[in-house]
Amino acid sequence: MANKSGKKVTESGPFSDEEIANLIDTFLGIEGPNEKSFRRLYAFIKAYFPPTVVGLENIPDEPTLFIGNHAMFGLDGMILMPTVYQETGRFLRGMADNAWFQTPTGAKMATNGMVLGHPEVCSALMEAGHDLLVFPGGAAEANKTAEEKYSLVWRERYGFVRMAAQHGYNITPFGLVGPDDWWDHAIEGRDILHSRLVKTLQKMDLIGEIREDLMPPLPRGLFNTLIPRPQRSFLAFGEPITVPDYRGKRVSKAIQKSVRGQTEAKVEELVSDMLLLRTQSKHNEGTLRRLLTR
Repeated sequence: MANKSGKKVTESGPFSDEEIANLIDTFLGIEGPNEKSFRRLYAFIKAYFPPTVVGLENIPDEPTLFIGNHAMFGLDGMILMPTVYQETGRFLRGMADNAWFQTPTGAKMATNGMVLGHPEVCSALMEAGHDLLVFPGGAAEANKTAEEKYSLVWRERYGFVRMAAQHGYNITPFGLVGPDDWWDHAIEGRDILHSRLVKTLQKMDLIGEIREDLMPPLPRGLFNTLIPRPQRSFLAFGEPITVPDYRGKRVSKAIQKSVRGQTEAKVEELVSDMLLLRTQSKHNEGTLRRLLTR
């Protein structure tokens, strides 16, 4: 099968086995972030989205799989990865949607830790002992509606449990509050996708089919512009969730459901805790930040 560009699409996605192998070599060859870039990004984060971080002591010494909630536009990695690196020296490898690596943007993102979200990529990085970051909700959770803010949209995703069990990894849950409030939703993505304009453009063959989970809302930020509001970030890490060691074995559905259920419940608890902490901390905010984020 081929897409409109003529590129072959296999059962594992839009990448050939050779392309996957080349990407793995590229990812394994990146041993750390661009230090200068990360320092600049972290300085910006501290000034504009200052993070309050809770539970760093819960991050285990051994390589781990970080699992948490995904925020609007999937920009939470911009907070999480530089912050964890600056606070602990841990270089997280965030697993991203296929769509990113079908553009030149993917190569740029890879230099600061992003990798293709693919089982073979995950296996290779786990075998090499890297810390991994996965948002089970993926694009659907990043592009959720305003009513779904800070909720988990994990659908029937169990792959992260299987990968952890088959490679002897535990799971470090986290909850992040802040990025979902950078913008309001002027128009929901699904409303844009089903609008008369989009349908007309598709009938005219000016645009192709668009995955519903890839259609973001139309954002409205600071002063009704696209500039994000300077919301403080609240990030909490929970104690690791033990995953049964199933190296070389098939992971039963019961184990997958149990570990996923524990992880989901803990992430929801951490998000709830951070929402409460943000409410309790509002009196400490400066007048200008309160005005710009209300």
